[in-house]
Amino acid sequence: MPSSALSITSAVPDPALLDLPWDLPLELWPDETIAALPKGISRHLVRFVRFGEHVLAIKETTEEMAKREYDLLRTLNRLDMPCVEPIAVITNRSAADGEVLAPVLVTRHLRFSLPYRAIYSQSLRPDTATRLVDALAVLLARLHVAGFFWGDVSLSNTLFRRDAGSFAAYLVDAETGKLYDSALSDGQRDQDLEIGRVNIAGELLDLQAGGKLDEDVDPVTVADRIVASYRELWTELTASESFPESERWRIARRVERLNDLGFDIEELSISRDETGARVLIQPKVVDAGHHSRRLLRLTGLDAGENQARRLLNDLDAYRMSGDRTTRDEETVAHEWLARVFEPVVRAIPRELRGKLEPAEVFHQLLEHRWYRSQDEKRNVPLAEALTSYIETVLRHRRDEMTVVGPPTGAIGTITGPNQVVEDWRDKV
Repeated sequence: MPSSALSITSAVPDPALLDLPWDLPLELWPDETIAALPKGISRHLVRFVRFGEHVLAIKETTEEMAKREYDLLRTLNRLDMPCVEPIAVITNRSAADGEVLAPVLVTRHLRFSLPYRAIYSQSLRPDTATRLVDALAVLLARLHVAGFFWGDVSLSNTLFRRDAGSFAAYLVDAETGKLYDSALSDGQRDQDLEIGRVNIAGELLDLQAGGKLDEDVDPVTVADRIVASYRELWTELTASESFPESERWRIARRVERLNDLGFDIEELSISRDETGARVLIQPKVVDAGHHSRRLLRLTGLDAGENQARRLLNDLDAYRMSGDRTTRDEETVAHEWLARVFEPVVRAIPRELRGKLEPAEVFHQLLEHRWYRSQDEKRNVPLAEALTSYIETVLRHRRDEMTVVGPPTGAIGTITGPNQVVEDWRDKV
């Protein structure tokens, strides 16, 4: 088949895609195109390649499966679900000798994300398994709320990003999934849960056999946790609640509980029973990302849900200090961004900026400062804590970004960890 027959289907066509060696089997692509990133387990051949300022994940599969997964991922992206971004489907590939080559699905690699095996290779604390499973349960609940049946729930089909002491999970393989117009049945949700429980147990047992799992971790117990964690979250998101009419304050408390979990209620059904003595409430539409949306609205920062909650706590405390309580929230947020957050980010040496994303660095800095203050029984200044954090913590972490750095100018000029940072905490 002539190379001119190459077909590229893409919603965001980039002529540079034509420059990649599509006439070679994926396993034979030259080293200069390959990005050395940690990879999860896949039933298909997957390789990461450099592409401008980004890294692409390229998966060989069939044309039908590539197009189907591409369409599903595009729809999930439009629904703002946590998943990788589809870039293109490449078909009609052929080698120079005319050999027909497999079609591929191209997605954008998620910066600062890691497969679960790479996370375990870092010898994290024993509760890592629990935190990964809890993150996967949140992802599964979000997908189910949107009417998506995954069909292959597993740690291997998920990417994880650090999120202020927890993890945020992102769907990376949707080829077995199906999106329904109506809500999933209890049987479909239970089937996804059982698939996830069995797959997670197998994945953790495999890690255990390879000596990469802490001896205190029971794979089966951890795998069972996804069921309990999911059901607890699902009940909070969807269950109706009945209470005496005199206790209408429970409506606000239910909304607050969902907000604390990172969800917003877009519609709430409120009704009375026949006697008028009791009130029934039922969440109708639950939308994730409550704290992320507030942080984005106030500061323009795009962060994980737990990171956003932590940053907002610092912002709210900043607003309560001095004479800022009477000032407009958006104005104070802009001031906090310019005087507190951005100077910290700019102080990170260039060679260390691939270690963690800025919001995670800020969260860890606040934790580092708190622990040092507790140990030394004094209020450690932020600039001093920043220098200590960079040298004793950040410098010794392994990189978690892709091999490609952030766009130049995105976080300003480096001035070093001793630059002036407004430490409002010392003034209150």
